[in-house]
Formats: sequence, structure tokens, C-alpha cells
Amino acid sequence: MELKTRRIGEASKDFFDRRSIFEDVFEDVKKIIDDVRTEGDDAIRRYEKRFDGVELEDFTVKEEEFERAFDETDKKLIDHLKIACDRIYHFHEKQMRDNWFFEEGEIALGQIFVPLEKVGCYVPSSYFSSLLMAAIPAKVAGVKEIYVCTPPNERGEINSLILIAASLTGVKLYKIGGAQAIAGMAYGTESIPKVNKIVGPGNKYVTTAKMLLRDKIEIDFPAGPSEVFIIADTSANPSFMASDLLAQAEHDSAAHSILVTTSRRLCEDVRREVIEQREGLLVPGRIDLFLADSIEECINFVNRFAPEHLEIVCEDYIGILKEIRNAGSIFLGNYSPVSAGDYASGTNHILPTAGYAKVFSGLSVDDFLKRISVQMLGREGLSSIGDMVISMAGAEGLNAHANSVRKRMI
Repeated sequence: MELKTRRIGEASKDFFDRRSIFEDVFEDVKKIIDDVRTEGDDAIRRYEKRFDGVELEDFTVKEEEFERAFDETDKKLIDHLKIACDRIYHFHEKQMRDNWFFEEGEIALGQIFVPLEKVGCYVPSSYFSSLLMAAIPAKVAGVKEIYVCTPPNERGEINSLILIAASLTGVKLYKIGGAQAIAGMAYGTESIPKVNKIVGPGNKYVTTAKMLLRDKIEIDFPAGPSEVFIIADTSANPSFMASDLLAQAEHDSAAHSILVTTSRRLCEDVRREVIEQREGLLVPGRIDLFLADSIEECINFVNRFAPEHLEIVCEDYIGILKEIRNAGSIFLGNYSPVSAGDYASGTNHILPTAGYAKVFSGLSVDDFLKRISVQMLGREGLSSIGDMVISMAGAEGLNAHANSVRKRMI
């Protein structure tokens, strides 16, 4: 892994335009989607054999598999999952919306919030924490049917901690991975229910499938591959910063970790720490170190990049926070690593990547609620705006609209 300090001006256009990573799998994913649409379960079985090396007759998980997972897993770890569940529930309960109404004259207006009926969640292999992050806000929102797809191993087994997380959240679990899982939930098959919306992170195949199926099914946002951006000054601990860069680059070869600072010494200290700490670790992702002339330049650099995760490790982190416009989730200070949010702080780690933080927020209860406006007008209320409606409808040439009000004003 080559690691050198560069100036911000040396960042290429491709550094910011990360969406091109999906182009090389576009045709392959489209073929998978078309096959699942026309062949259903048969296509899913074929692709499971091809990609996960397993022949499956039944995609569902049997009760004894759940029981074995609880029996074989360290009880302290199960307790930690339960505590993490509670923290994630507590954070997302704060996001719940109350129905509201107000009245002006004889016109009453308001909104009610209604949960989606069926939601599909994608969970990468072994990422039990992502199951908690996807399922819990859906549960808090009141979604009744939550289905989760996750890839099995070559023996047709699901990661034990995913089984435990599924049991704790009460979701229906299926042994399917990849783009075929997304297509199965989008179209529905003999075994997989068609859902209203699909959420969850994944590799570029999964993310491309979600994007291609946007005309058939609603999705949360493109979520993957992973990335972290750190703004740091001399108050930052170089060892901490290096560990956070390595942690995010650990995900896969498409993961990206970036540090930007005004301190050349910090850059060099972090570089040495990265080289030292990565010994013995499998870290296939990319790490970049950048030097800026000012904190303002750092802020502009971040807002242009729109990272999935942003750490602000500076003395004036509150002042910098006020200037951030584009980020999926923000972590402040030396003792707020992304890993805390990945597992147990309570915030959601399913976040927009590839620059989509410019237009999307991280996964929340809002993703599982519909807002429905409500109005009730009395005779006097309608009369108070009736002339406006009639004249405006007439101006658009919609005379039947005007008549629907005029009839009531006679």
C-alpha cells in the first residue's frame, strides 16, 4: 500500500466521482435481475450456486438453526447484542413523528404518519450489526412485515450472530445473497415476498441492483462501498487517526479512508502509525492523506466529497460542525471513532456513500413512514378560499375543478 502526503489540489476528478465504480458490473447485474424476474426461485438457486457455492432447495431458516446459534454463541456476546439493540431502539424512538393538526377558521389541516406494510432488508455476510440497523428503525416505525436476505456459506449456513440478531428483532430471514436477493425482494418469487421498499448496505453488485430496480421498488439510497473522511488538527492523536483509517479500509478493496489536515507533522505521524499498525491486518482498501492550507479548505474539501462517515478531530469541532453540509454521519473528537457508531452508540450505520450524502440522509425511522396530509373544511372554511380556488382553476383551464367548489357555494 503506497501512502504519501499530497496537497488537496492533487486530488483527481475520479477522487470525487465515485459513482463510476458501479459501471463495470452494470451488465452482469442487469442479467441477474432479468433472470430472477422471469425464472424466480430457479434463477436464485442458480446464482446462489455460482456466487455462494451452495445448492439450496429451501431459502428459509429452520427453528433448530436459531436454537443452535444461541447455544453455541458466547453468552456475554449475546448480552452485548441485546444492549446494542436497546441503544439503537432508544435512539430511533426519538425520531418518531407525532400526528399533528391545526385549525384556521373552519379549515383543519394536518399530517398523519403511517408505516410501510412490507420492507426488505439486505445484510452482507456476517454483518449482524447491519441487521440491527436495518430492522430496528423499521420495527420502531411500526412495519409489520420485515424480511431479511443474507448470503449463506458453502454449507448453506447463516452466520450465528445474524441468526441471533434476526431472533432478537423478530424478522423473517432468508438464505439469499447478492443482486439475486435484491431482485427477489423487488419482484417477488415463489418463496420470497415482494416488498414495498428495500434497505441495507452491500457491495457494488447489491448497490447496483438497488439502483437499477428503482423503477420497480423504492430503496433507501446507495449504501456501499464504505468510506471515512477525517478532518484533524494538532489536537488529534495520530495513533487514533491511523486506527480509524485502517478500520474503514478493512471492509474491502473498494473502501476508502481519507485524512485532511493543515499540519504536515500530523500527516507524517499518521502515515508512520498506519504503516506500523497495519502489520498483521488484512486492509485491502485505499488510504489517502491530504495537506490543506487552512481549515476552510478542509471544510470545502469535505463538502465536495460528501463522505459516508466524517470524523472532526479538531479543537474547534463545534465551529467546523456548523459548516458541514454533506456527510452521512459525523463523529466529534478523539474519542468518537466510527466503530462506536457501527455497533453500539445507537446511531445508524447504514449511510449514503459515493457522494450521495449530498442528497440523502442516513437510514432512520423516516425511511419506513409515509406522510399523509389530512384536511377538513366546513362550509365557511370552503367559502373563505372558494373564490381563490375557482379563479385559479379557471386560469389553468380546469373548469370541472372550479365547478366542484362552485356547487358547494350555492
